[in-house]
This record gives sequence, structure tokens and C-alpha cells, in this order.
Amino acid sequence: MHLHCPMPKFDFEFITLGHGSGGLLTNKLLDSGVFDVLKNDTLNKRHDGAFLKLEGEIAFSTDSFVISPIFFPGGNIGELAVNGTVNDVAMCGAIPKYISLSFILEEGLPMSEFWEILVSIKEACDKAGVIVATGDTKVVDKGKGDKIFINTTGIGVVHPKSSIDIDNIKTGDRIIVSNQIATHGIAILSVREGLEFETTIESDTTNLNHSILSLIDEFGQDIHLLRDPTRGGLSSSLNEIARDTEKGIIIEEQHLPIDQQVSGACEILGLDPLYSANEGIFLAIVSGDKADEIVNRMSRFDNCQHASIIGTVIADHPKKVVITNTMGGKRVVNMQIGEQLPRIC
Repeated sequence: MHLHCPMPKFDFEFITLGHGSGGLLTNKLLDSGVFDVLKNDTLNKRHDGAFLKLEGEIAFSTDSFVISPIFFPGGNIGELAVNGTVNDVAMCGAIPKYISLSFILEEGLPMSEFWEILVSIKEACDKAGVIVATGDTKVVDKGKGDKIFINTTGIGVVHPKSSIDIDNIKTGDRIIVSNQIATHGIAILSVREGLEFETTIESDTTNLNHSILSLIDEFGQDIHLLRDPTRGGLSSSLNEIARDTEKGIIIEEQHLPIDQQVSGACEILGLDPLYSANEGIFLAIVSGDKADEIVNRMSRFDNCQHASIIGTVIADHPKKVVITNTMGGKRVVNMQIGEQLPRIC
């Protein structure tokens, strides 16, 4: 932890049903925990909702997080919830400003774990430049949840230079992925299955909003679409784009950035990294004549150091995604059927 937030002395070592009653225990939990860590002028009003000052077109997104385990290499459910919602708003070409934060806690959750999650939420908010404006806390019986579920909603103001719209995509546009793929999915799998690697594979969870807004500042309308390929991985995001644009997409396997250890794990486990979840990368569909310049700019960002042009939007094979390998062979990349790894975010 980077924040100096020593855990206060709570009356109970574990979450009890009383902490969700709305009475004395609830108020003690909120006063000594949530409000103390996440305090800001808006949240401190402690109203049933929040009064926000926003000007311009608004982007709005909501998400729920049920990841298992709640602590994993590189992060925990708290920062994942903040980053996931911040990134969803940023994919709209917007500047995230506020989030709501709702907890569903299971009776028996250790207070120490709840505190660690709260502190990580505060750190993630500070890093992304957003504040928690409102929220809620509920407690369910032991066995009726899985330690903690989190719901977040994000609100932001659309960047004045943004022109994010799937209708802007045209033949010849290039497809860029911002960083190495499949890392989050393999990090979670390694914890669940007790897999051992030479070094720890950590989740790539991070906020992307600052990098994205810098790109929009510089390249504006040349950025036609942004997507964060979380559940379902690259395959699902690319198939959705191909389907909705009624165009074809071709990607080149040799240009897919992937950590060697992650690639090896996928091979051993029989997993296709194109279907593995990500939490700290994004796809950008951009004007073909600006793609190299955009990648060069992205490579200067800490969270985009492996940015790569991986493919092209084409007129052939509409609504399909095709990948070419190093030998020139081609195969269709279909949308994922079923769930490769449930409870991933």
C-alpha cells in the first residue's frame, strides 16, 4: 500500500449482518471506514445521492465486479472496480469525473480485507483523477455471497476533440492494441489453479484514461473507435466490431504483443490468448495514414509500451475476423462460445 491509512480499531473483526442494518454498526463502519478513506467534498454531504457539476456531452457507464479470488497478483477487486469503470468511460472519449460505489458484503468478511480493498480504491481513484460521489453498502448472510461484490457507475465529460463512433470506421483503418494481451486472464488462472511460473504473472489492471485523453488531444478525429477487450478478450471485441460495421477484419499473429511467459502458459493449458481477458489494454481503430504516428506516441506511455498495429479493416469477408500466421496460413477467429474462465472481473 502506498497510502498511509492505518486500519482503525473496529468493534468487530469480521463483517456481521448488523453492519448492513442501517443502524449503529452500519454508521460506525461507514464513519471509520468508507467515509474516512474516501472523503471528499461531494461524498462528505452524506446525502442519498450526489449533486454534480458537469458541462457538455456526458458519458455514463455502469459495471459490477464479482471476481474470484478478490486478491490476485497485481491487484484486488477494489482497484479493478475503479479501473474498469474509469476505462469504460474513457473508451467513450470522455474525461472520467465521478464514480458511484456500492458494496455487497458477505457476513464473515475479515475487516482487514475490507480495509485493504478500501485503501486500494482510494489509490486507484487518486491515480485516475476521479472521486467517489455516492454509494451504498449491503450485507448478505454467510454463504449467500462470495466475500464481496462491487458495483460502480462512472460519469465523465466527452472530450471536445473526441469523435468516437463505430460509424466512423472505414476500409483501410488500422487496428492498434495498446499493450500485451492475455495477462489478466492468466494471472487469475495461476492463482486459482496454483500454477507456478519462473516469475509471478501479474494482472495488467490499470487506468487508461490519461493515455487515451492525450491521444485524443493530439489526434482527435483520426481515432474512430476505442474498446477495452476485457471478458472474451480480443476475439470478442473484434468480432463485435466486424459484425456492427459489416466489414472484415484481418489481424497478423506475428504482431500480437504477448509476454513470453503468458504465451507459454496459454500453450501448456491449451488456451488461445485471443480469448483471454484483459484489464489494462485497449483497442484503437484509427485512420490508416496516422497509425504509425499514433503507435509511436503511445509507446511513450507507461501503460502502452508494447503498442502494436495488429490488423486492418477490409472489405473482404464482411462480419468476419481472420488471422494470418507467420507461415501465411489463415483461420477465422470466431466469437468465444461459453466461458473460458468465469468470474474474471
